[in-house]
Amino acid sequence: MRPVAIVTAGSHGIGAGICPVLGRNGWDVAVNYNTSRAAAEEVAAAVREAGGRAIAVQADVTDEAAVVAMFRQVDLELGPIAGLVNNAGGGKIVLGPDGARVEEATVAQMHGIMALNVVSTMLCTREAVRRMSTRHGGKGGSIVNISSDCARRGGPTSRKATAEGLVLYAAAKAAVDGFTLNAAVEVGGEGIRINAVRPATVMTPAHDVDGPGHYERMGRIIPMGRPGRPEEIAEVVLFLLSERSSFVTGAFIDATGGR
Repeated sequence: MRPVAIVTAGSHGIGAGICPVLGRNGWDVAVNYNTSRAAAEEVAAAVREAGGRAIAVQADVTDEAAVVAMFRQVDLELGPIAGLVNNAGGGKIVLGPDGARVEEATVAQMHGIMALNVVSTMLCTREAVRRMSTRHGGKGGSIVNISSDCARRGGPTSRKATAEGLVLYAAAKAAVDGFTLNAAVEVGGEGIRINAVRPATVMTPAHDVDGPGHYERMGRIIPMGRPGRPEEIAEVVLFLLSERSSFVTGAFIDATGGR
């Protein structure tokens, strides 16, 4: 039987790159989406073409009831999960393309950025642990959180090579890192591994608002001279989900092109 993974925000961007790679490498995949149903169905079709079973599952992963319902749907339609990729997150949807400087940030932005990046990760991890943990009768599994390199170093927004506007997003991803490490310690003896990937800029439609020349500008501050591709992040995720990383937990892989 093929293992089952849930990929949050799997309908676009990095998530849409991860799902087919999992399908090609022996996984069945639940492609989570919030509003982009057609895109999620396309990604699910790509997983099926790659040899896996796949379903598109709607849920706002910042909403507890929706997350609980999503996991129950996956239980029924695909079976017990062995993997979770907490890919949902980002900043532009809450902060706009230029972010928000610390003295300009609103309480709504603070709560919004934490809900999208941190609460979603915590909720989905909770539901996964309830199913995976040997303490609760599960068979173990692996969880991969998509963080960001800005959590450890600060960095430019999409439009300008300064750290301005990134503070709320960076703080949220730093919280994801802290959660990753401590959750990994907590459930390490229960058959569950929890790790994180911290990408730099990756070529996704989320950067369309940044205008022409964006990737060239970002490439100038990345030692490898270019942004990453979704499938490159997907290969790191695949490694962390697989038994090839069986002694790796509470770890962070920086997929940054050397930045």
